[in-house]
Amino acid sequence: MAALADILARTGPLTGAELAAAAAYPDVLALWRACQAPGLLLRRTGRRYLRLDAAVAGYARLSPSIRREFLTYTLVGADTQPTAVAARAADLERTTAAISREKIDLARESICMAIAGLPDEPRILRDAAFMIAGDVTYQMAHRVPRPEKSSGRMVRGSDLDVIVVAADTLPADLVQALDGAIYRQKHYLLTHPALQEEIDYVLKPVAKVREQLAFDRFEHMVACKILCECRLLYGSPFLFDEIMRLVDASGVRAKLDAMQAAAEAERETAERTLLDPAAVAASGQNPLDLFYTREEGDEIY
Repeated sequence: MAALADILARTGPLTGAELAAAAAYPDVLALWRACQAPGLLLRRTGRRYLRLDAAVAGYARLSPSIRREFLTYTLVGADTQPTAVAARAADLERTTAAISREKIDLARESICMAIAGLPDEPRILRDAAFMIAGDVTYQMAHRVPRPEKSSGRMVRGSDLDVIVVAADTLPADLVQALDGAIYRQKHYLLTHPALQEEIDYVLKPVAKVREQLAFDRFEHMVACKILCECRLLYGSPFLFDEIMRLVDASGVRAKLDAMQAAAEAERETAERTLLDPAAVAASGQNPLDLFYTREEGDEIY
C-alpha cells in the first residue's frame, strides 16, 4: 500500500471513500485510524444530528455514524494542503446541499402527482399537511447506493421520509385513497430505472400526533424527533402551524436536546476508544459496534 501522504500529494484532498479506493485499503476502520496520524489534515463537512436507535443504551446516537461520516462527509489532505482542503470541503457541502434540494423537490413532485387524480383534492389540500424529515432537512443527503429494506432493490442514497398528518375530520375513505395513491408513487419511484428512489412515509391523524407527543415510549420518541425536524412540503400551512404549536407546547424539544448532548458525549468517547486498540479490548465491545451502526433508515411513526 502506498503511503497515504504520497497518494494525497498526487491527488489532492480526497473523501474517505475516495482515499480507500486510491490506497486499495479494504479495512475502513484501519484507514480511519491511519488518517489520524501527524502530517494529515481531516476536515469534516456537514453536521451531526440526533438519531434514535432502540439498540443503543439511552436510545440516542449521532448520525452519520463514524464510518459513514468518514467515507462520505470527511476530506483527508496533507497538512501542507489547507487551502485545497477548504476549497474541496466547500464544494462537497454545496454538492450535498444540492442533492438535498433535489430530493426534496422530487418528494414534493411525487406528492403532487399522488393526489392530483384523487376525488376531492381540494379537501385533501385543506385538511392534510405533507411534511419531509430526515437527512435532507439537514442538507446531508447523499447518493451512495444502498438496498431498500423490504425489496432489496438498490436505491440512490438517502430515502425520502414523508410524514402526512391529516385532520381528524378528514373522511376515512379519503384517507384510504390518499394512502393508496402515495403507495403507488412509492412503487413508481422505487422501480423506475431512471429514478430508483425510496419514499418512506407514514399517514396519521392529528389525534395520533397528540398521543405521540407524550414521549413515553421509544416509538413515540422517534415520532417526536421526526416532527421536530419536519419541513412543510405541500398541503395545508395552517394545519402544519397547528402541529408545530402542539410540538412546542409539549416540551419534547428540550428532551431531544438533552438526548443530542448525550449522543455527542458518547461519540467523543467512541472515537477516543477506537483510536486505542487496548481501550477497545478493555471495553469488551466489538470495535465495529462503535464505528458502524446499523443502516441509518429507522422506521418512522
